[in-house]
Amino acid sequence: MNVLFIEDDRMNRRVVRDMLDVAGARMEEAESAEIGLARINAEDFDMILVDLRMPGMDGLTAIGHIRARGDAKGKVPIIVVTADRAVDLRERCLAAGADDVIFKPVAMDALFEAMGRLLASDGDDLI
Repeated sequence: MNVLFIEDDRMNRRVVRDMLDVAGARMEEAESAEIGLARINAEDFDMILVDLRMPGMDGLTAIGHIRARGDAKGKVPIIVVTADRAVDLRERCLAAGADDVIFKPVAMDALFEAMGRLLASDGDDLI
């Protein structure tokens, strides 16, 4: 499995990379939404994790750009990874095109559970 994590905080990327290593998944990193969108153009990913609050383009805007694609890359499952706990956050993320939302600090079981649900709904094997 090839996962892209769009996240400006290096430590958060490292923590999630360590978790995905346990599952045997490969994680590519993008420290901004703009870099993430460029990586999506250049590579194929099975899943995208995206933070909401980043300098420059925010995560919801990035999700909108991904979903606006007219190709298979625009349909890749997206999980928002955020510290934001706003009451309507989940609804806003889903309305923007995210498939799920998990909260920081990221717990391995929450990450794997969300990924497993999305992969199962696509008919793929669980990690």
